Formats: sequence, structure tokens, C-alpha cells
Amino acid sequence: MNPWLAALLAVTALRLLVAAMVPLAPDEAYYWVWSRALQPGYLDHPPMVALFIRAGTLLAGEGALGIRLMGPISIAVVSVLLAWAADSLFPARRPGIAAAVLFNVTMVVGLGSILATPDLPLLVFWTAALWALARLHATQDGRWWLAFGLLAGLALASKYTAVLLGLGVVLWLAGSRAAWRWWRDWRLYAGGALALLVFSPVLAWNAAQGWASLAKQGGRAGADAPGFTLRYLGELLGSQIGAATPIIFVLCVAGAGLAAVAWARRGDAAAALLSAMVLPGAAIFLWQATGSRVQGNWPAILYPAACIAAAAFTPRRLMAWRRPAVALGAVIAIAVYVQAAFAPVPLPRRLDQTLARLGGWDDFAAQVEAERQRLGAGFVAAEEYGLAAQLALRLPPGVPVVALDARWAFFDLPPPPPGVTGLLVQSERRSGAPAWPGAEPVGSAEGPLVRARRGIEAERYRRFRVETHRELPPSALLPRPVP
Repeated sequence: MNPWLAALLAVTALRLLVAAMVPLAPDEAYYWVWSRALQPGYLDHPPMVALFIRAGTLLAGEGALGIRLMGPISIAVVSVLLAWAADSLFPARRPGIAAAVLFNVTMVVGLGSILATPDLPLLVFWTAALWALARLHATQDGRWWLAFGLLAGLALASKYTAVLLGLGVVLWLAGSRAAWRWWRDWRLYAGGALALLVFSPVLAWNAAQGWASLAKQGGRAGADAPGFTLRYLGELLGSQIGAATPIIFVLCVAGAGLAAVAWARRGDAAAALLSAMVLPGAAIFLWQATGSRVQGNWPAILYPAACIAAAAFTPRRLMAWRRPAVALGAVIAIAVYVQAAFAPVPLPRRLDQTLARLGGWDDFAAQVEAERQRLGAGFVAAEEYGLAAQLALRLPPGVPVVALDARWAFFDLPPPPPGVTGLLVQSERRSGAPAWPGAEPVGSAEGPLVRARRGIEAERYRRFRVETHRELPPSALLPRPVP
């Protein structure tokens, strides 16, 4: 077997093992709820992550492995497509394997491939769409526009950020003389129509819901503070150095810059395509960071093309950096995997996001169930969507879990029956009284409920006695795992 493919299979097997061992984060549990309540759209994002999770759980059950199954497998597939795309764009240089290796040792992929979030299918379909564009450029066969349209539509059905894919294509078609001919080819427009057709169920759902989801996500592109600030710009730079790992970040920036130079000086159409897939998004994220926070995962879509540029345009003086880059990325990923799964280093919450997000959920759920039984409560409730989803995933079979939040009005889930007394759990990190009308604090000689991992505290929770009634704010009975 080809050594590169053998290494990819080994890495995929490792990621599947880690996916099975590392506890689920609250957001992953929340998206699992989506997979049990499939619909064309949700308030937070389009539905593709729910379809990924549903496919995985049908194959491997509703544990951590099933919920995350599609991640490592789909990343392995698009790693091959990324290598193919790189070689198609630059056949004389053959940078495909180097590009795919750099891509796989970024934290964007090393961690993102084992987390079931909307960024995963977005990255998968974005990378596949880039492959279709590379094949279009290499073969000059207009039928690839249809493949691109299908994949772009699937990317849009993953996360709205995929609109930047269309922006990049328009820039390439306008700015590369070799691509001008496609403006006269009907298949370009057919591909665009196919993308809209694939995305149309999400649009129809939004229209029926007063465009709630698009309004919510579109509102995140504004400014948090008036005027110009460097605060968020520094955060964005730091997050991307971490997301790519430091050496790969330097290689990607250098490669993308040299690709832009090749486009400007020589009209290199392949370099223009890479630039068009990186520069508009980078410019938008940098602009937004001058007035508001850019989440570290948002620019992940820039790295497939940036890794190709790093492999194809790395200057000679930086060529020696590749092996240390791969080694450092692998070491960081393994260190995070080990800490998330086994916590050998006893770090406090403020220094360990694996503790804050992943640690202690099974023991905490057992504490909640013991408290429910002590109070004789008929259900468990939470106002934080991630906390409610974690409890729905982990409490014993048959225990009803009620979630209370405005977002549940957009789900086709049953409301809780009225007249039942339950236990509401609320994080002490939330300020203010519960939104549940009439919630009564519950005292205990043992103090608050504590979520901890190996004796290190992650979070504390208050308890309230509540009762369901018909005038509750938006609420829902969450699905439970299939026995």
C-alpha cells in the first residue's frame, strides 16, 4: 500500500479511537438532539451536522463513537481529495501529499475531525468543492461546475459561512483571464442553480420561521464596540496560530502570499484560484475583528486552500520547516487527545478547556439522578441547551428531560405535560434567577452539585424545584437514547 495512504488510515483509526474515548461536549450533545428531531433547519445552523450524527448513530449507536463516527471517516476522504486537487492545480510540482499532510496536522483537523459540530461538514464539503474546482481547472470540462454546485449546496446546508465559497469563485472568475471563458458556459449557471436547489429546504424553513436563523447568524457579523479596536484582532491572530499550529500558520501565510504574487505577476490561474479561496475570507474576518470578536473556528474553511498554497509555494528557505511543522502538529494533537481522554496533568479549569467542556459529565449525571430521586421529582430540567442535552443523553432510561429556552420554539418536539413537579439544574456561572416561573431553591447539607474530573472542579450547579404548567416559556421534552 502507498505509505501516505497507510499513514492516513492509521491516523483515521487513531481518531476513531479518540472519538470513542473522549466524553462528548455540550454542543455535541445538543446536535445529537437535532439528529433525533430532524428538520430542514434550526435556529443556530443548517441541518447537515444532524444528518452526519444520524448516519453515525445508525451505524454505531448513540454513544460518543456513533455521534462522531462520520468525522474521522469524512476527513480521511477529503484528505485524499485535497491531495488530488493540489496535484491537479500544480501537476509539475506534485504538492498533493505535502498539502494533505499539513492539512491533517493542523488543530483545525486534528481536533475538528473528532468533534461533531457544524464546522465539520462545512470543512468536508468546502474541501470537496475546492477539489471540484481544481478538476475543472485541470480538465477544462464544464461538467465539473455541476459537481461544484452540488458540493457548494451541501456546504451551505452545513453552515452559512459557506457563502464565502461563492464569493471566492466570483473573484476567481472575474480576476483570472484563463477563467473568463466560463462566463459564457451555461454549466456555470446550472451549477449555481443546483447549489440553490440543494440549499432550498433550508431557505424554505427559514421563510416559514420568519428568517430567524439567517437573522441570528447574520447579526453576528456586526460590531460589538464602536470605532476601531485591536483587542479582537490580537485574539483572532492568536486563535489562528493555535488552530493551524505556529509553524504551519507561518507556512500558510507565506504560501497564500506567494500565490497572490504569482496571480498578480504571471496571471497564474491555479494560484488565482487558491488566492480567491483564502483572501476574501481572510479580509472579512480581519475586518470584523476590528470591531467584534471572531470565533477561532470560523476561519477553518481557509486552511484547505492555504495548505495547498503552503505546499506549492513554500520558499526554499522555509522548506526545512515542513518536518518540524508536522512533528509539532502531531505532538500537540496527541497531547490534547491524551489530556481529554485521561487528564494526566491536573490543570485547573481556566487552563484546561478539556476539563471545562468535557470533564465529569457521567458522574454529574449520576448526582443529578440521585437528587431527583431524593426529591421525588418527575423530571429533570435545564435552561442551558447544552446542559439539557447532556442530561438527556446521560440520565437513566425513562427519566424525562425538559429544556427551557426560546430556541426550542423552533423544534418539532413535544411540550412537557402540565402539573408535574421536577428538578431544575442551573450552573452557578449563570447570573440571575431562573427563567422558569415559580422556581424554588432547594437546599442540601451537601452543598451544590459539582461536576469534576479526578477531583478537579469544572463547574457548580444550583437546584430548584419547579412545576410544569401551560404558561411556561418555550420548552420541550428532549429525546432520550434508544435502548
